[in-house]
Amino acid sequence: MRKVIANSLLMLLPVAGVFAQKAEETKAIDKLCGCFEIEFKYYETFAKDSSFRLSKPYKEHAVEWVEVVEKKPGKIALQHLLAIGDKMVIKHWREDWEFEKTSNLQYVLPNEWKKVNYKKEDVKNTWSQSVYEVDDAPRYFGFSQWIKNNGKYYWENTSDAPLPRREYTVRTDYNVLRRGNTIVLTDSGYVHEQDNIKIVREAGKPDNAVSEEKGYNIYKKVDDSKCKIAKDWWNENKAFWNAVKQAWDLAIAETDYMKLKKVVDKKSLSKHFEDLKKAGVTDVNQIKATIKSFIGNEATASN
Repeated sequence: MRKVIANSLLMLLPVAGVFAQKAEETKAIDKLCGCFEIEFKYYETFAKDSSFRLSKPYKEHAVEWVEVVEKKPGKIALQHLLAIGDKMVIKHWREDWEFEKTSNLQYVLPNEWKKVNYKKEDVKNTWSQSVYEVDDAPRYFGFSQWIKNNGKYYWENTSDAPLPRREYTVRTDYNVLRRGNTIVLTDSGYVHEQDNIKIVREAGKPDNAVSEEKGYNIYKKVDDSKCKIAKDWWNENKAFWNAVKQAWDLAIAETDYMKLKKVVDKKSLSKHFEDLKKAGVTDVNQIKATIKSFIGNEATASN
């Protein structure tokens, strides 16, 4: 009997180890929440063409509140909100972390994503990070394990993505950003380190790398009182945006290829959402119908 019990306990040890690891990684993701002062620093470092003129270094500062908007076993969703002084809040991006997620959307061309499915063994013990736009449209997705090494606790992944606002407002010479993302926990918060490649992509042709870039988003934890305006804004507006999130989840689940239109009825998706919000709409199906009106399923030729 003792031998049977001992063998049973030995069989349970790997399972217990996975649960302990998952709990520790959940705590790591929890540390990405709260009020932060952020320093953004980006430097274009190398170019394929020696005559290419590297862009000037980009530096900016911000205060941001990161709110947990969904938490359940194997999933944590975090909403970022910019606090502009004590009078303005801007809904920023959202990130969903999911354990051993077997499908994701892969960015392939401007405004186009395709669904990619993975075998369970390929995503074993990994967490996926799904990043969404300010209107909760898809942005980029990737998965990796959280790693402990040399006193560092980090997660890293490489994913193709649309251009960030700091770039698409001033650059037209490339259309895909291959993001090398590393998220490193620190004593004061965390650092989102980036090793990026700026790519020109055309359907049916090889990628052409224009230049490379090094970036640091340095998040320093500060007292929650500095983000009070953002916390209050979310409490007032979360019913609508939670419904938008649910509607997007349903719309994404229903498509294998997504090609987003920029405007419908002469209005952007953000403008449609603004109108729905003003009208007090929180019905998920009604919001989903608006989203679906922006989604085409026909891939660009040879993509």
